[in-house]
Amino acid sequence: MAGVRHIVMFRFAPSASQARIDAIVAAFAALKGKVPGISGFSWGTNNSPEGLNKGLTHCFVVEFPDAAARDAYLPHPEHDAFVKFLGDDVADVCVFDYSDGR
Repeated sequence: MAGVRHIVMFRFAPSASQARIDAIVAAFAALKGKVPGISGFSWGTNNSPEGLNKGLTHCFVVEFPDAAARDAYLPHPEHDAFVKFLGDDVADVCVFDYSDGR
């Protein structure tokens, strides 16, 4: 089975402070050590000159060895706690999963 990349993009609410954004990024990164099956994690902020990001500013890539690991991650209590931690500070989110060439 092919690996799965779980891509999550956020647009933060105007009321979200930089300290709160930093805390959310840190909490997302910490999931790699808390949820079995995560094989990789990276993130960054949009730097495309094309202006096609639709207001989304932060991108996170969570890698899994297969769809079963991704499927176990989604309902995991640590993932659920992270989603609740976001509160109203994330104004929009886009999620896209794919496997290479599929």
